[in-house]
Amino acid sequence: MQQLSATEQALLAPIDGAPLLDQVLAWSAINTGTRHLAGLARQAALLADAFAALPGTVELVAPAPVETVAADGTVGQLDHGAHLLVRVRPDAPRRYLLTGHMDTVFPPGDPFQTTTWLDDTTLGGPGVADMKGGIAVLLAALTAFERSAVARQVGYDVLINSDEETGSLSSAPLIAQVAAGKAAALTYEPSALPDGTLAGARAGSGNYAAVITGRSAHAGRNPDDGRNAIVAAADLALRLKALHRPGLSVNPARIDGGSANNVVPDKAVLRWNIRPAAEADAQGFAVALGEAVTEIERAHDVTIHVHGGISRPPKPLTEPALALFTLVRDCGAALGQPIAWKDTGGVCDGNNIAALGVPVVDTMGVRGGSIHSPHEFLIVPSLAERAALSALVLHRLSGGE
Repeated sequence: MQQLSATEQALLAPIDGAPLLDQVLAWSAINTGTRHLAGLARQAALLADAFAALPGTVELVAPAPVETVAADGTVGQLDHGAHLLVRVRPDAPRRYLLTGHMDTVFPPGDPFQTTTWLDDTTLGGPGVADMKGGIAVLLAALTAFERSAVARQVGYDVLINSDEETGSLSSAPLIAQVAAGKAAALTYEPSALPDGTLAGARAGSGNYAAVITGRSAHAGRNPDDGRNAIVAAADLALRLKALHRPGLSVNPARIDGGSANNVVPDKAVLRWNIRPAAEADAQGFAVALGEAVTEIERAHDVTIHVHGGISRPPKPLTEPALALFTLVRDCGAALGQPIAWKDTGGVCDGNNIAALGVPVVDTMGVRGGSIHSPHEFLIVPSLAERAALSALVLHRLSGGE
């Protein structure tokens, strides 16, 4: 274990959790559910002001178009908020990527809208851990890192997107653009466990919608002239579920369609999610899906159009990634923060970054828990703890002691 040098102690000493807590309280007071564009715009403006303290350029990038399938099978476009992009020393030969997200899973109508102190060191509230606390940690770490002499030798991009909670569909092209060629990446999702454990390897994730078109008919007079889209959708759902196995979770989630009981339904939409553990699992599913669609079209005399796909590729723990995890662990040890990691079935932007061959640790945010629920909480001392951890990682990653 490499202990803190005098230089590193001086670098980290100014980190103070109080202003970070103030940021979390102010930011979590703004509803930033992924579909709440007005709230996201307010949050983006505040973040742009805050990140302007770094020695780089700050811009809001328009979201990429995203296709959506309605319950009646029609295809449209889904609106998203802008994404914050900060570039510091873009011409440096060695550059990093740091990412976070400003959106939460709580829409404006959700009753969980305010923060509450649960005890002297625990704050409950929407997004306090996932991940407005993480954004505060990210900014504080970079502010501290800029005091390091080695910081001038490297550069970095910061991307705070507005749609991570719904799969980063409108920011995926931007993630791919800014991740390309980076030496390493840090993402500020909260720790996998409240003790600070990191998420190691991650499964991938894909969301799909199949629009099934049959033929309507009267259920009493001529039912056999119809082609029942709901029955075909049910057949597809059962075939998909039969593909579920270790290494490939398949979850048929919803069927929309139908009308009156005396009408053979001619339209249905089946939605499902898959979680492949490895790329081979994803490829195998694609083949099996194609075969199932062909067989059902033939058996039920319907047409099926499949939309969607893998939006989060599987994230294995590669040797370069393991080296980065080891550096984080060693920095944690020097700070008196025990760091371990475990594999998880959850997904995040770290999946997208790792798919480009960039080593990433994607749970560098605060310690907390119960995310995506009205019991979400932040362990407040972890704001300063994790900011110091990231600052030290960046310092040593850049050639410091």
